[in-house]
Amino acid sequence: MNFKAQILDAAEMRRALTRIAHEILERNKGAENLAVVGIHTRGIPLAERLAKKIAELEGLQVPTGKLDITLYRDDLSEVGLQPVIRRTEVPFDIARKRVILVDDVLFTGRTIRAALDALIDLGRPSAIQLAVLIDRGHRELPIRADYVGKNLPTSRGEVVKVKLEESDGQDIVELWEIA
Repeated sequence: MNFKAQILDAAEMRRALTRIAHEILERNKGAENLAVVGIHTRGIPLAERLAKKIAELEGLQVPTGKLDITLYRDDLSEVGLQPVIRRTEVPFDIARKRVILVDDVLFTGRTIRAALDALIDLGRPSAIQLAVLIDRGHRELPIRADYVGKNLPTSRGEVVKVKLEESDGQDIVELWEIA
């Protein structure tokens, strides 16, 4: 792969997440009855950051969870013979909550479809809203994000890499071309 461009640096990522937090609060008229659930892997630290920002803005702790969608994927047979199963940790009842589902990149929509199935298996929220850091297009399913940090039109020959301080040692979003 060949590096093409830096899309977001740490400051731009922080501003995008702050804007998303404000949009969530505005649309939901505050943080009452909200919950934030991140999709493994990089959706989790983004969800935790959003929950922290919402708490700073509203003075109200928002329950946060971690969702593993591995067994809900429609390409599980292509993932490998021994897919890595992580823990789903949603230590609160999602019934009647407005759940903000968080992921790093929205592409075909298949990850989000799997996440919706996994989330519904945990209960029946009053609403599910989707927040993503990057929306790169190329949807294969009728799914759209409610909150987007950056819309980034891409070609299918490109890859968006999100690196986060928690897992990669730095906050940066890069665009790479498949060689």
